Amino acid sequence: MTSLINYTFDKCKKENRPALLTFVTAGFPTIADTPAILKGLQDGGADIIELGIPFTDPVADGPTIQYSNNIALDNKVTTAKTIELVVEARKAGVTVPIILMGYYNPVMQYGDEKLVRDAKAAGANGFILVDLPPEEATQFRAICIEQGLSYIPLVAPATTNERLEQLIPIADSFVYVASRMGTTGAKGSLDASLPDLLKRVRSYSKDTPIVVGFGVSTKEHVDEIAEFAQGVVVGSKIISTIDAEKTTETRAESVKAFVQSLSGGRAVIPITAEEYEKASNTPVAKSTINTIASPVSQFGEFGGQYVPEAMHKSLVELEKGFTEAINSPEFWEEFRSYYPYMNRPSQLHKLDRLSEYAKGAELWVKREDLNHTGSHKINNALGQVLIALRLGKREIIAETGAGQHGVATATVAAKFGLKCTIFMGAEDVRRQALNVFRIKMLGATVVPVESGSRTLRDAVNEALRFWVTNLESTHYVIGSAIGPHPYPLIVKTFQSIIGKEAREQFMKLNEGKLPDAVVACVGGGSNCVGMFTAFIPDKEVRLRGVEAGGDGIDTEKHSATLSRGRKGVLHGVKSYLLQDEDGQVQETHSISAGLDYPGVGPEISYWKDSGRAEFIAANDAQALLGFKLLTQLEGIIPALESSHAVYGAIELAKTLKPEQKVLICLSGRGDKDVHTVAETLPKLGPIIGWDLRFEGKLQ
Repeated sequence: MTSLINYTFDKCKKENRPALLTFVTAGFPTIADTPAILKGLQDGGADIIELGIPFTDPVADGPTIQYSNNIALDNKVTTAKTIELVVEARKAGVTVPIILMGYYNPVMQYGDEKLVRDAKAAGANGFILVDLPPEEATQFRAICIEQGLSYIPLVAPATTNERLEQLIPIADSFVYVASRMGTTGAKGSLDASLPDLLKRVRSYSKDTPIVVGFGVSTKEHVDEIAEFAQGVVVGSKIISTIDAEKTTETRAESVKAFVQSLSGGRAVIPITAEEYEKASNTPVAKSTINTIASPVSQFGEFGGQYVPEAMHKSLVELEKGFTEAINSPEFWEEFRSYYPYMNRPSQLHKLDRLSEYAKGAELWVKREDLNHTGSHKINNALGQVLIALRLGKREIIAETGAGQHGVATATVAAKFGLKCTIFMGAEDVRRQALNVFRIKMLGATVVPVESGSRTLRDAVNEALRFWVTNLESTHYVIGSAIGPHPYPLIVKTFQSIIGKEAREQFMKLNEGKLPDAVVACVGGGSNCVGMFTAFIPDKEVRLRGVEAGGDGIDTEKHSATLSRGRKGVLHGVKSYLLQDEDGQVQETHSISAGLDYPGVGPEISYWKDSGRAEFIAANDAQALLGFKLLTQLEGIIPALESSHAVYGAIELAKTLKPEQKVLICLSGRGDKDVHTVAETLPKLGPIIGWDLRFEGKLQ
């Protein structure tokens, strides 16, 4: 047991009241404010303080805590700085337990063991990691126990009894229960089903204290929860209280007064320095930890389910529905019945004039741009919607960058009469106005996302937040080979039709021979996975993925995850990631909205590390050159995403012999990008020798 935290719960029990836990983000609203605010929380009656480690992409948190994270990150608050603030708080006289709360990627980059050691030395007492799955949480908890720190698991209303049997034994001080589905944030009332949830958790937790958070903001909430639990957590309301004040002194006094209102104005008797020292230095009883086997499929070390607990049940349900579907001949018969609708099989042919230009290997192309809706995205959208219908889901959401996945999803939703909402970064809404209009014409709603870089990554964040609040009615059609298991496997399964067709078609046209190389663009990776999968066993076939180099991979404005990224966790999956040294996700840039993403699919990360595929980056000018050459030499206007692959294939062909052959996946058509090309030509046109004169603006 963890001495100081359990000492606190024992103290509250003797006083016949619930423990009051309060949350604040480290470094909000300024770094200098934090120690005084923590002292104010304690003086107001907080029994335990949760100190948030800022993260760029807190998908389980509502707008208030997202806001506090952004302010803290603007203040250059790092994981190391958060630990320093614990030291400063202890110097300021804070003696209540301090629990560090956050997401796993900053922890991973800092180093699990180093972080726990440093946190212990600073005076922290435990950790809550929102997205760490129990399979790995047992390992992290073992490190915590060695240092005498606690690890606190989270459970949610959707947590099954089987899952409770896994999670509860991890708790060595208390169990954190989310009072409702969705993200954090103050609400007017508590969920009516909360008492039943707490009774169910209690049947597994025995004597372990239960603490309730999410939506708690008033004294009435505290009193209501106290009938069923041993503690309550208040967070977003405290952030709002702090934000309303202008000085350090008034912020500390304001949170003190607010916490006093939650506790009913009871006399505060804080833990004394002597009690703190004694409890903190009491040896911690070592306990046996049973390692939990991971149930999720992974690609080497990549993959996983790094998600808030509330999502787990739906992922299990999705995996079950997906597995049953792909093992059903009836499902595949239904899927193939829509081939005429999708315009499958897509065509494959040689690019004679482009091959002549390259003066090397022959260039061939797989025409996914000829599919219904103009890209490969229809393959996955149709497959996932058919599964959603099997699961009884009548509402569909999706993220989109270039708009092609949004159009494909809205198209399929329209065909089946389903409600559809598409999340799209506000910058992508601007540069992909044509696709936005197409989505709306199809009857779907477009939600512009204004946070962060206002691009694809932010659209994924908002889609995940919406999904976790509406899991029962809604299916999230993730468009790329990213996300928690089973999504990468699902996307691969439905997009692998590209490579299967291409392999068969190419061999038929080339006397049974395979191409010498296959090339595809890489953002999240759906067309790359779809194209490469069929050729993975053919070791003689060279596989080349082409990333978005933006302004150049030696600048900060690119999306070359595999060329410049490090291993990390984002959007529920471990893969390569563009991030800083503290594990904060970096903003990206590409001329192509569909490649403007800081992560990549886990299987593609595995191919990089295993050496099965090679990855290069093409900058914006090079991609525009690929766009120009295919347009003017072959009369095919490609998507800017696909243009990266075209450029990469041309450069590869130049190094090969005339009898060799290179096959390109043309993932989408370029109608949507005409405005972007027109805007970019004044800057990049002279670099590639393309001087098109437009009179007036394209409307």
